[in-house]
Amino acid sequence: MLFALESCAMTWPAKKKNTALVVDDDPNVLQVLGGYMKAFNFDVETTENPRMAVELCRKTRFDIILSDLMMPQMNGLDFLQEVRQVKPDAAFIMITGYPSIDSAVEAIRRGAQDYITKPFKIEEIKLKIDKALLEKNLRTRLRYLQGITWALIISIPLWLILGIVFARSMK
Repeated sequence: MLFALESCAMTWPAKKKNTALVVDDDPNVLQVLGGYMKAFNFDVETTENPRMAVELCRKTRFDIILSDLMMPQMNGLDFLQEVRQVKPDAAFIMITGYPSIDSAVEAIRRGAQDYITKPFKIEEIKLKIDKALLEKNLRTRLRYLQGITWALIISIPLWLILGIVFARSMK
């Protein structure tokens, strides 16, 4: 009987493309950031309306969200708070043309991974996106490992009891 090596070749699932949402009331910023995200190999959605962005978050999984701080329909901090209720695991970067220490601290306190000031450089955007996604992935892995740890902790007494019962039945 011949055994074909090709028949047992494993195929690995293709890595999913990262998804991004960019929210800014300035169409020029949306175009630039959307172009950056596509160049970084993201599937990207853009919108000028933060309320529409919240609805997009309800329907779509986004790995990272970049949002302006100052928008007429809803400020970025309120948008961040609403996003955290819908997508607590999405990485979030706040962008502003009006930087202040207070707004940066408040953005981080509400769950943003980072804070970028306009005008920004492509290298800065790429570095902060990579950092935010790495942090998100590490948190996901940590939760997974914590789940495995608890499963082991809970199952050890069960195995001990089964071992005792089995040993007594062998006598």
